[in-house]
Amino acid sequence: MVEEQVILVDENDNQIGLMGKIEAHEKALLHRAFSVFTFNDKKELLLQQRAAEKYHSPLLWTNTCCSHQRNGETSLEAGKRRLQEEMGFTCELEEVFSFIYKAPFDNGLTEHELDHVMVGFYNEDPVINREEVEAFKWMPLEDVKLDIEKQPEIYTEWFKIIFKESYEKIKKFTI
Repeated sequence: MVEEQVILVDENDNQIGLMGKIEAHEKALLHRAFSVFTFNDKKELLLQQRAAEKYHSPLLWTNTCCSHQRNGETSLEAGKRRLQEEMGFTCELEEVFSFIYKAPFDNGLTEHELDHVMVGFYNEDPVINREEVEAFKWMPLEDVKLDIEKQPEIYTEWFKIIFKESYEKIKKFTI
């Protein structure tokens, strides 16, 4: 199986190359990524618990889905693709902001990403891909924020960073 490639970018999101995903994480090189936040009509956020087999952050709770864009793929196309692959559904998405973060992991890898954050709406329960997702739950955004403060160790690093730096931007979609 060919290793997935990530898109290396500069701080202005200009593509500067491609690299294998693991190598980019070993070298902590800035690359393009995305995070999808899906809400329902009750204004609850759909969270996923990452599968136990994930190479980093296994069994941690995070946003609806996240991954890396493929070469030539827009962020919205990538978000819809991964929603289908991980959660078994697709919905319209809107890109709402992007930010850069860097988060080292205990296994020697580092996420250094220019993350495009997207929001969508969906009212059914997902049909999760067990190779990607261990479990899911719907939670009111304020409850998620409080739970991150209470037990941060059960959430992914990028999810905590998004909440810390961009909570008000995300909250607008629940008002």
